[in-house]
Amino acid sequence: MVCSECGLVLEAHSIDETSEWRTFSNESSSNDPVRVGGPSNPLLTDGGMSTIITKPNGAQGDFMSSLGRWQNRGSNPDRSLIIAFRTIATMADRLGLVSTIKDRANEIYKKVEDLKSIRGRSQDAILAACLYIACRQEDKPRTFKEICSVANGASKKEIGRATKFIVKQLEEEMGMSMEMGTIHAGDFLRRFCSLLGMNNTAVRAATDCVKRSEQLDIRKSPISIAAAAIYMISQLSDDKKPLKDISRVAGVAEVTIRNSYKDLYPHASKLIPEWFAKPEDLKNLCSP
Repeated sequence: MVCSECGLVLEAHSIDETSEWRTFSNESSSNDPVRVGGPSNPLLTDGGMSTIITKPNGAQGDFMSSLGRWQNRGSNPDRSLIIAFRTIATMADRLGLVSTIKDRANEIYKKVEDLKSIRGRSQDAILAACLYIACRQEDKPRTFKEICSVANGASKKEIGRATKFIVKQLEEEMGMSMEMGTIHAGDFLRRFCSLLGMNNTAVRAATDCVKRSEQLDIRKSPISIAAAAIYMISQLSDDKKPLKDISRVAGVAEVTIRNSYKDLYPHASKLIPEWFAKPEDLKNLCSP
């Protein structure tokens, strides 16, 4: 890379990170032109760089298949870890989480697995709990309901118990409290609004409402506050959302949302932005 004005060489060698082949729509999907494996994984014993014997496409005879079976019968200390990491990756992909959260969840599971203290416990709940903790630590929290929806059958109660167990085990191992990150109502608000199909104006108003609520002493869970703020803004919007829909999206009971709404209602004039609703419009809010 050379500067066109002064001729200074800015970069002598550039790496082309794009694919070295072209894939056409009429080609068979089973034909994989990749000549290299995945990146190394420091959490595995061999770094994830071991050789796997597979039968090549179009190969005749059972010799290669036999080699693959013999290799699988051998002892692989990382087999359980590889399966666990794949499960975590699948759950994270279904939730649309970034790779940093996957890596953090893998690290948490590796630490817990090394303690040999998870035997006899639900593997699905442990893996889901690791992903939940990773989301908290990366400041991208998810609700237990969202984690439960991809947890292969583990219930919210099981995931909650597994989370407390993992935190306790790691805190005892480290000899200090475990950083879990702080949950704010705004962490969930935009996702809830998107699932409800709210317009941009209502989303901005709900966001301002939640930010202003942080200045008040409202001792409710951030999820219920976010749901109550959406319910309050929705009443003043042209596109009203039923309480049952908000409850379904947020994973919070309607009674819980009403209780949080009861705490927000007396401060409606401070919470609702002036550009969204005039003071006389606040009379249209439902009395708790």
